[in-house]
Amino acid sequence: MEFCFQLTPHANIRYREAQLHLGKAELQCLLTGLGLACPVDSTVIGGVSFLTFSADALSDAQLSALSRHSAALMICERQGDLLRPLEKVSHAYLTEDLAEVLKYKGKTSAVFTRMMLNCAHAASDFFASPVPLTVLDPICGKGTTCFVALQQGMNAVGVDVDRHDLKEATDYFQRHLQFHHVKYKLEQSSRTVGKQAVPATGFTLADTKENFRQGDVRTLTLFLADTGLTGSLLRKQPAHLIIGDLPYGVQHAPQDGRRRESFTQMLARVLPAWHDALLPGGAIALSFNALTLRRAELIQLLTDTGFTPMLEDPYADFEHFVETAVTRDFVVARRG
Repeated sequence: MEFCFQLTPHANIRYREAQLHLGKAELQCLLTGLGLACPVDSTVIGGVSFLTFSADALSDAQLSALSRHSAALMICERQGDLLRPLEKVSHAYLTEDLAEVLKYKGKTSAVFTRMMLNCAHAASDFFASPVPLTVLDPICGKGTTCFVALQQGMNAVGVDVDRHDLKEATDYFQRHLQFHHVKYKLEQSSRTVGKQAVPATGFTLADTKENFRQGDVRTLTLFLADTGLTGSLLRKQPAHLIIGDLPYGVQHAPQDGRRRESFTQMLARVLPAWHDALLPGGAIALSFNALTLRRAELIQLLTDTGFTPMLEDPYADFEHFVETAVTRDFVVARRG
């Protein structure tokens, strides 16, 4: 059978130009994670671009997994000259606007974040897990990755050193839950790491009041801390997946406190902590500006830390133009 994926046109024209390439790679990652060894092609049907692949009839579980594709507008089975739409499976735990409404300069696209999450998920040992996973963003800023994970029904942990960003993320999320009448509990606490007290904000929530009463909940935890403490903070409950958007070096460079660091210095310092914060069999996806950090450097740093980078197709090439000073790429690696 031949299956066709129509991609949602992206509002950003520049990103739309790369969407077919990225969408093809993402779909191939999902198929590979499902054990379906079928190549993905692209074609035009009725003047509209589609991604296509041939396989046996999809099971409910396979269709559900493929429905996670970040840009899939419609999934069809092709029958001669006709397309028969298949029922996409919704994985929405919270409303789709969660990761979209909060706007700020330098925000990573929620669609791109969801693609990174899907590719890392497919590369991990937990792709078929029925248990809600925990997603960590060790440089979370105002929380886009955390909100994408929560919207998909996962637990989320964010770590950042910027008090203002974390407060804005906390205030926004609380307003969102109240606006949508989502049952939740908010707790302020601290975690001791060495001799340092790390402030923590914790949300416990559920998609329905009944699930909240029964304890079927999801959590968001935000730590105000240097990301080098991440391994200690998650020692008792490591994450299944790590998703991070590295500084692009356009407006600011990485910093260790008040001291400026190069990208390689920053990563050499923090990657061991991120490695400790990830479960064996888990996967990490890091996006970066290829104009300020070479892909080969990042791969070597990940390898030196004990990760196993995914170097073969479909994980070999996610590079795409964003703006004059930013050519974005990302790397996926596993913890063995």
